[in-house]
Amino acid sequence: VPLHREVVLGALDAGKAVLCEWPLGNGVAEAEELAAAAERAGVRTFVGLQARSAPVVRFVRDLVAEGYVGEVLSTGLVASGRRWGPVFEPAGEYLLDRRNGGTMLTIPFGHTVDAVSMVLGEFTEVSATLATRRPVVHEEGTGRPAAMTVDDQIAVSGRLASGAVASVHFRAGLSRGTDFHWEINGTEGDLVVTGDSGHLQQASLTVRGGRGTDTGVAELPVPARYFDVPAVEGLRGLPAYNVGAQYAQVLADLTGGTAHAPDFAHAVRRQRLLDAVERSAA
Repeated sequence: VPLHREVVLGALDAGKAVLCEWPLGNGVAEAEELAAAAERAGVRTFVGLQARSAPVVRFVRDLVAEGYVGEVLSTGLVASGRRWGPVFEPAGEYLLDRRNGGTMLTIPFGHTVDAVSMVLGEFTEVSATLATRRPVVHEEGTGRPAAMTVDDQIAVSGRLASGAVASVHFRAGLSRGTDFHWEINGTEGDLVVTGDSGHLQQASLTVRGGRGTDTGVAELPVPARYFDVPAVEGLRGLPAYNVGAQYAQVLADLTGGTAHAPDFAHAVRRQRLLDAVERSAA
C-alpha cells in the first residue's frame, strides 16, 4: 500500500491504463490524488476489488434484486481478519503500523463492505467504534514482541440507502466459532452466507436461504451460469478464481468499451466511506 501512489503515478505518466490493487491509496487524500491524475491522463483505470466478482456474491445480489427476501429490513455481518491477531508473520510486519495503510479496516473490511454495498446498496449513515485490543503482538517462530497500532476491533453500524439497518463487526485473527457470517433479513425471507475467512474476496462461501413458510434455512447451490469465465474454470473453488474473473471483466471493458469493473472513482467512494468510519470513531 505505501508504494501504490508512486507506481500508479509512474504508469499514468506513461499513458498506460492502470489496474491497482485495493486500497487505491494510503488514505482518502492519496486516492483522490490518483483518481484526479488518471482523469487528467485520460486513461482507463481499475481497482482490485475482487469480492464483487465472486459467483456467490453475484448470486446473492440477484436473489435480493429478484425479491427472495422481500424488502430488506436489516443485515448483519461478523468476520475475522486473519492477520492482526496475537502472532504475525515476519513478511507481514509492516501491516502492524497503521501509517502504512494496510490495515484490517482498509483490506478485509474494505473488500467486504464493497461487496455488501454491491448487493444491498450504499451506506448513508455510519457510526463506528475502533479499538486496538492487542497493542503488542509476537513474531511467529521467535516470539519477538512488536508494537501494533492498527485497530484490531472494528464495529460499524448504520443505515443503507434503502432504509435497511446494517452492522459489520470485524475481529482480528481467527475465531474458534465462525470466521465469516453474513445475514440478510427481509419481509419475506432470510439469506445466510458463511465462509472460512473475513477476506471475502478470497473466502470459500456457502449460501443458505429460507422464505415464506420455511422454518429454517437450506443451502442454495450457486447456479452454473455464475461460473461464466472459461479461462479460469480450472481455478474454481480457489481464491484465485475471483482475481481471474475480475481480470476477464477488465479485459472485456478495455476491448468492448464497457465500464463494469470498478475504477479509481469507485475506489475513492469506498475510501471516503472508510474515512467516515474513522472520523465517527475518533
